[in-house]
Amino acid sequence: MEWDDIQQALQASVKSAEAYLISPWFYMQAGIILAAAGLSLALASFLRARVSPTSLAMGLPAPLRALIRILLNRADAIIFALLTSIARAVVVKTEVLRHGYLLSTAASLATAWVIIRLATGLIRNEFVVRAVSVTAWIIAALSIIGKLDDVSAALDSVSIPLGALRVTPLLILKVVVSLGIALWLVNILGNFLEARISRSRDLTPSVQVLLIKIVRLLLMVAAFAVVMSAAGIDLSAFALFSGAIGVGLGFGLQKIVANFISGVILLADKSVKPGDLITIGDSSGKISAMNTRYISVAAGDGREILIPNEDLVTQRVVNWTYTNKNMLVKVNFATNYDADPNLVCKLAVDIASKTANVATFKAPNCLLTEFAETGMKFSLTFWVADLDVGADNVRSDVMLKLWNAFKSENIRVPYPVREIRIRGGALPVETVVDVQS
Repeated sequence: MEWDDIQQALQASVKSAEAYLISPWFYMQAGIILAAAGLSLALASFLRARVSPTSLAMGLPAPLRALIRILLNRADAIIFALLTSIARAVVVKTEVLRHGYLLSTAASLATAWVIIRLATGLIRNEFVVRAVSVTAWIIAALSIIGKLDDVSAALDSVSIPLGALRVTPLLILKVVVSLGIALWLVNILGNFLEARISRSRDLTPSVQVLLIKIVRLLLMVAAFAVVMSAAGIDLSAFALFSGAIGVGLGFGLQKIVANFISGVILLADKSVKPGDLITIGDSSGKISAMNTRYISVAAGDGREILIPNEDLVTQRVVNWTYTNKNMLVKVNFATNYDADPNLVCKLAVDIASKTANVATFKAPNCLLTEFAETGMKFSLTFWVADLDVGADNVRSDVMLKLWNAFKSENIRVPYPVREIRIRGGALPVETVVDVQS
């Protein structure tokens, strides 16, 4: 009996298809589809000849440039989908045709194909591309068989009430898809604005970072509000969770909030900024990035030290480049008593003055600091003009040149020599220290 029912259903479907294929309405829709295809090819060729994607997308972010290039390359399919959709709406509205299944099928397939091409051209994540492709083909298939409205109604029929909010699978799908698209667009716009702000010479680095953080936060809030409003969700429905969020921020997230507030304070008061050389505790290096929770300090040996923003507000911080990039460097050395201290100081000052990256706004100075048992001790001080070069590098250059000058002038540097004498196997070891100069 069941087999007979299946056969009768198949026979009825075949007869319905045969009747539809021989009806004048089928050929009318086929003619409209062919005309739309020809017109779309002509318009796409006209657009490609008149519009250059390079000049049109000049100055825009890379994702928008890629989007414009893909839209121009797929202009024929986009125009075809629009024309067939408009033609179906016109013939159904004017009651020339009752349904227009063939036009609807063509428009659905063209739209699905355009969405898939856009996803594969703009999205690099393979999983997301597959999800978008499958979703587009499912929606197209449901539209073709006329079950899209029924499936939407079924998804909307199951609901979970949360106060004034009615949560349904359809609502969740709409919010997820809309929010994903909105965040993607926000990321593109945020990168574009960040590039523009970073190129501004009128803003200091700290103000640039602060503006970028504020702009990104405002864009995300605006995207969330727009998506919620478009989905028909009243934002006041989330007032129920505001108390729980406040308690969570007060207890579990207090450190995160403290670091966030401290980061805003640091960006506003300009006490530290990207590029500054700082020392905090045992950590020292150049600030390479400032984030909402921490700053990244490049130690110079390949390490990146992540220091919470709260530590920079509550602890003592040495900023070597707060007002300028000048730094006082001191080199201590000693000579024997046979050397002329006046000649030693003159040599040291001349060497420091002629060394690269030593500042010229203040002359180097050499002082005789002590007559010690081992010899005379001196202190050479000079300023380094640019800390980006590295104070240790300049100090090393001065010391190497000072050593070569001492060799040339026969100035000897004292150093201790230890002589160990062993008196018998069981006797203690006696150490005699003699200073060689």
